[in-house]
Amino acid sequence: MPSTTASADYELAREGGDLLRVRVSGRWALAQGVPSAGPVAGEIEAGVRRVVFEPASLESWDSALVTFVYSVAEAARSRGVDVDLAALPDGLRRLVELARAVPPVGRVQVLEDDALRARVGRVALHAWSTAEDALGFLGETSLALGAMLRGRARFRRVDLMHAVEAAGVGALGIVALINFLIGSVLAFVGAVQLQQFGAGIYVADLVAIGVTRELGALMTGIVMAGRTGAAFAAVLGTMTVNEEVDALRTMGLKPVEFLVLPRVLATSLMLPALVAYADLLGLMGGMLVGVTLLHLGTVEYARQTQEALALRHVIIGLVKSVAFGAVVALTGCYYGIRCGRNAAAVGEATTRAVVVGIVLVVVVDAVATVLFHVVDL
Repeated sequence: MPSTTASADYELAREGGDLLRVRVSGRWALAQGVPSAGPVAGEIEAGVRRVVFEPASLESWDSALVTFVYSVAEAARSRGVDVDLAALPDGLRRLVELARAVPPVGRVQVLEDDALRARVGRVALHAWSTAEDALGFLGETSLALGAMLRGRARFRRVDLMHAVEAAGVGALGIVALINFLIGSVLAFVGAVQLQQFGAGIYVADLVAIGVTRELGALMTGIVMAGRTGAAFAAVLGTMTVNEEVDALRTMGLKPVEFLVLPRVLATSLMLPALVAYADLLGLMGGMLVGVTLLHLGTVEYARQTQEALALRHVIIGLVKSVAFGAVVALTGCYYGIRCGRNAAAVGEATTRAVVVGIVLVVVVDAVATVLFHVVDL
C-alpha cells in the first residue's frame, strides 16, 4: 500500500490477523512532506494487536521519518497496541524515544493555539482559576483574623512592629512628596480656570475637598501598592522559593497567620495615618500655589479652606484608606505566597502584585465613591 509521496514510501503487510508490518523505504526528507499515516491508523482500528516497523531499501531519512514513526507509534499505544521498533536504525529509535519524553506540540495544535477564541478561552479560564484561588486566600485571611480576635492566632508581635515601621514611617518621604505635588498641581489647574471668572479664592475649596475626599487617599494607596505591596510580594516570594513557607507548614504553623496577617494588619492600620499626613501636605501644596500664583493672603486662604472643609470629607478619605491598605497588603501577600519556585517567578510575582494592587485600589475607590454618593455623603 504505497503512499502518495514519490521518494518516501511505506508498505503495509498484515499477518495472522493481528500483526501489521510497516516497511519504510526510499528517501525521507522533511522538505518533501510527511506521508499520511491514515492507512496505518485504519489498520490499527481494524483490530491489529502488534505493529512492527521494518526498513526496506531505506536510502536516507531525517525528521520526516521520525515524525511518521512517532505519530504511528503514539496512535498505536493510545489503543493499547504493541509497537516494535527494534529493526529500525538506532538513531531513529533514540529520536522517537526522545520525542516521547517531551509534550507533543503538533502543527495543528499550534495553529489552534493561535486562534483568537483559543487565546480568549485560556485567558478566561486562567482568570476564573485565579479569582477562585484569591477568594480562598481571602477566606483564609478572614479566618486568621477571627482567630486573632479570639486570641488564638499565632504570629510574632515583632513581625507586626516591623511591618508597621515598613508600611508607616518608611513611607513618609515618598507620600509627602507625591501629595504635596498633587495638591500644587490641583491648585494650579483650578486657578487657571477660576481666574477667568474672578473666583480664584475658590481654589481653596477645590483643593480642600479634592485632596481630603479623593486624591489624598487614592495617591497614597497607589504609592503603597508600588512600594509596600511590591516589598511584601518579593519577601514572601523569596521565602517560597527558599522553601521557608513549606518549613512553616511542617512545623504546624499556618503561613497565612504567621506571615500574611501581621502585614495586612500593619498596612490597614498605618494607611489612615499616612492619608491624614498626605492630606496635610496636599493642603500645603495648594496653599503655596494660591499664595504665590493668585496672590491670596495666607490667612484668607486658610479661612476659606476651613469653611469649605467638612468633617465628612476627611472621614470618607480615612475610611477609604483602610480598604486601600487591606487591598494592597492582601495583593502583595497573595502573589508572594503563590509564587513559583525559581528566581524569575519572584520578579513576576512582584510585577503582578504592583499592577493588580494599583488596579484594585482604583476599582475600590470608584465603587466607594459611587456608594458614598448614593447615601448622600
